[in-house]
Amino acid sequence: MKYLKNVTLKGLMMATFISLGLTSCSDDDTNPGDGTSNLTVRMTDAPGDYDAVFVDVQDIEIHVDAESETQVETDVDGDGWISVGDVNAGIYDLLELTGGVSQLLADTEVPAGYVSQMRLVLGTENSVVVDGVKKPLNTPSAQQSGLKLQLNQEFIAGENYAFLLDFDVDKSIVTTGNGSYNLKPVIRLSAEANAGAVVGKVVMPVDIQVAVQSLVVLTDGNVTISAYTDADGNFSLNGVPAGIYSLQVIPDADANLNTYAIGTVEVKRNETTDLGELNL
Repeated sequence: MKYLKNVTLKGLMMATFISLGLTSCSDDDTNPGDGTSNLTVRMTDAPGDYDAVFVDVQDIEIHVDAESETQVETDVDGDGWISVGDVNAGIYDLLELTGGVSQLLADTEVPAGYVSQMRLVLGTENSVVVDGVKKPLNTPSAQQSGLKLQLNQEFIAGENYAFLLDFDVDKSIVTTGNGSYNLKPVIRLSAEANAGAVVGKVVMPVDIQVAVQSLVVLTDGNVTISAYTDADGNFSLNGVPAGIYSLQVIPDADANLNTYAIGTVEVKRNETTDLGELNL
């Protein structure tokens, strides 16, 4: 099977913003639930200690509570769940979606109205590579039918909405007693425009002649977001809720370098905090 690895770098990732909760005042009787809204969904990953983690994305569905004509037409089962349509289904290596890289899963029009949940529908072709050996990643049927994520957002006709599905690989893969692996996805759903981002570049000492990858970890004690640096030392932590954080840069252990720490990093809504060059 051909693996789909069309990725979007951090510059593109920050280009799409959304307007949440914005309505326009009008004297007519237009129902905000009539018509369609634009929905963009991207997927990214927090680092995990595996060679590769392949997930089989089949569909993305939303639960729309509106009774618009558009919603009724697309609700095949009559249960409120509809496919967002035009989903870039395929098998993706989550470990390629780090360091600010994301995968576009959908950019489409959906019925306007109150959207209570989103669910990511997975297939059966999930696998994990451990020490060079590819092993099946068993997926419970409940996850295949759709991992539900709370949205609780009013989609206004004509507005644009963009969301980021942030996998946590280490928490999503469970090792069983017989040595097999189960996939129980742990995903953080964030609205990109309501959050901020932290970017920067990790610079190695001049006497380090080999490439060194670092893990960048941002935390406030409740929320922890991490990403690996790319080949040039760049990193991007996306979908960060506004607040005050601490940051650590943890170089690969073989480099014998100390951890770099910043005690206070302020993240603001809809803004990118650029930390510049961080010299280890």
